[in-house]
Amino acid sequence: MHIPNGFIDGPVSAGAGVIAVAGVAVGLRGARRELDERTAPLAGLVAAFVFAVQMLNFPVAGGTSGHLLGGTLAAILVGPYTGVLCVAVVLLMQGLFFADGGLTALGLNITIMGVVTVVVGYGLYRLTLGLLPARHSSVPIAAFVGALVSVPAAACVFTLFYAIGGTTDVSIGKVAGAMIGVHVLIGIGEAIITAATVSSVLAVRPDLVHGARGLARPLELRSAGETR
Repeated sequence: MHIPNGFIDGPVSAGAGVIAVAGVAVGLRGARRELDERTAPLAGLVAAFVFAVQMLNFPVAGGTSGHLLGGTLAAILVGPYTGVLCVAVVLLMQGLFFADGGLTALGLNITIMGVVTVVVGYGLYRLTLGLLPARHSSVPIAAFVGALVSVPAAACVFTLFYAIGGTTDVSIGKVAGAMIGVHVLIGIGEAIITAATVSSVLAVRPDLVHGARGLARPLELRSAGETR
């Protein structure tokens, strides 16, 4: 979904840049409440993981491929504000050093893959979690739902930007059909990876999963003389 330079015109790219700057500014402010001595290193690991997985494409359909966007995953693990920052840093590094997404389109990419995926994915995660029993086993299910919807939602926002400021001759109908259709399938892969990753971290260090705070921990069998 990385948008190259010139694919969306200047005014729309600038407008998306303003949204991205505002999103990062809000993220910087909110991350102060989310991060502490324990979770700050995890934020770096999450950003590195998203960076690595975004570089790996998996086949989808018709010769197309997709990759993890990572917004929902980052938000669940380290919080929504920090999640926006993690994805923004990943996209900046990819644009600077790997030419993956144009620098003039950086605002578009951060808005779509960072802000939108976090807002939609984490919002649905919290909504779904509120409908399920308040225990750790509900977290991967809610993570799956949030990630599943966040990817086509990002594709819809891309289509909106293209409708306003697209610079190619491809019709909006074809762009919408291709982007949303393919990203529904990519969303399934995103949901599986997100649920599996969150479940793995939850199994070994539930205290580090931001989105699982306050939930009931699973019962543990202990011997009579064992202490915590």
